[in-house]
Amino acid sequence: MKTAIPIQNLKCGGCASTIKNRISELNGVHSIEVNLETSTVLVEHEMQLKISEIKNVLRKIGYPEVGEANSLGEKAKSFVSCAIGKLS
Repeated sequence: MKTAIPIQNLKCGGCASTIKNRISELNGVHSIEVNLETSTVLVEHEMQLKISEIKNVLRKIGYPEVGEANSLGEKAKSFVSCAIGKLS
């Protein structure tokens, strides 16, 4: 199953790297693509993996889904995630 999630705060390859690393930790994920131009994360996953689990991970690292609250705290988390992604 493939799920596309439009997200906020996506800025660069560092962000994409962190997103890929964190989402890949979930059981049942087969592949992850991050599109910087459309700010979309495409996840190929098994049916039993709930989309809400993927969205929760994205929110925790500062990339909430489009339409969700995007507080200053969320934006700050995304900058930290971005920096971590650039270093790894």
